[in-house]
Amino acid sequence: MYRVGENIVHPLHGAGVIDEIEERKVGDTMKQFYVLHLGKGSMTVKIPVESCDSIGVRPVVDSEYAERVINSFGDIDIDMTQNWNKRYRENLLKIRSGDLFEVAGVIKGLMERENEKGLSNGERKMLRSAKQILISEIVIAQKSTYEEVEMRLNKAFG
Repeated sequence: MYRVGENIVHPLHGAGVIDEIEERKVGDTMKQFYVLHLGKGSMTVKIPVESCDSIGVRPVVDSEYAERVINSFGDIDIDMTQNWNKRYRENLLKIRSGDLFEVAGVIKGLMERENEKGLSNGERKMLRSAKQILISEIVIAQKSTYEEVEMRLNKAFG
């Protein structure tokens, strides 16, 4: 179980700090929820404590791991199908995995596609979301700012 003040990552929303652990009645039972405050945009997510493992909630990576992700961003191999629907589903699975290298691969692939052919509205939204997820964790891991990390990623993309 995590504690108030700890930084954790929700695979679909990114990294944030636990503001409180709240109890609320769901049906006939009392359940506990982490109230996770996400840095960019001041969004709050309530995560059922009992579902954390199945959702993929985890601690924030350390600074060295975050640095490896940024440094390898330019070298990530991209293999995206041409079929929009299949590509979207594959990218969503990679994001849901919570693996920063997988998320970075989605970002790089969508950035390349955007430069070559442009993106649909759905993929543009996915790119923004994937960037927010990746950057929010690196910001916390490296005690940096969102703008600095985004600039480093864009520079690594080339």
